[in-house]
Amino acid sequence: MGKGKKSASAKRRPEDGRIQEKENKPTAGEGQLTIQSCLNLSKPLRNKYTEENSAARRSPEDTSEPSPICGASEQTAAVPHKGAGTSTQRINGEKSTDRKLKEKQSETNRKVTDYFPVRRSCRKSKAELKCEKQRHIDDLLRNNVEEGLKVKSIEGKGRGVFADRAFQKDQFVVEYHGDLLEIADAKAREAQYAQDPATGCYMYYFHFKSHFGVDATKESDRLGRLINHSKNGNLRTKLHEIGGTPHLIFLASRDIRADEELLYDYGDRSKEAVAAHPWLKH
Repeated sequence: MGKGKKSASAKRRPEDGRIQEKENKPTAGEGQLTIQSCLNLSKPLRNKYTEENSAARRSPEDTSEPSPICGASEQTAAVPHKGAGTSTQRINGEKSTDRKLKEKQSETNRKVTDYFPVRRSCRKSKAELKCEKQRHIDDLLRNNVEEGLKVKSIEGKGRGVFADRAFQKDQFVVEYHGDLLEIADAKAREAQYAQDPATGCYMYYFHFKSHFGVDATKESDRLGRLINHSKNGNLRTKLHEIGGTPHLIFLASRDIRADEELLYDYGDRSKEAVAAHPWLKH
């Protein structure tokens, strides 16, 4: 062989090596998986070998399709039970994971009422407040309570009743207390009082299911009978019933300051009354 020349056998070695590598490469035969097919996750592998193994693992009653080997996701499988319908089970431990997650959430998601008692509103309805006010006035009238009042002498008017403390609007002040008479008896007494002008007449007429009159002419320690007249008074009259019996009471028509004289409108505008008592015009 000359220098710089290669033999024919040396030139053929690479080709022989490539041929040998091709012959040694494994081929996909029956019952075998190729590397390319397993790398394609979106394409499930099914052949005769896998179908026979999956069919052997399945029970005769289970007719559901087997899940693919590559790219398989968690699914819910229906498991039949005797005498009952199908119940769901989680594959790959999903059920236990959900239970742990719920337990952790229940520990963190607490309500305020778990630590502090529920506070109910102390606000009362209008009906409840009205009943309380009714009961309060009942107690005052039954016990003849007259609080926050005082009597003073007024030049040109005689005696008058003054507030010894402040009263709020619509607050009970005092009762116009006297003899409760039916209308016929009240008229008879008024005629009797008219015969002696020095006696005066403290008769208050009102209607409660029928006509009545409260006679407070007789001298007593009750202060409601001494309240003077004014067209712009700070009191208003109201009927208050206790056990079917009417009571004539005074409520504050506006806020009343301490040391302010208590006044209400007598409501008598007759010529005879105005002639006898000119102060009724004011």
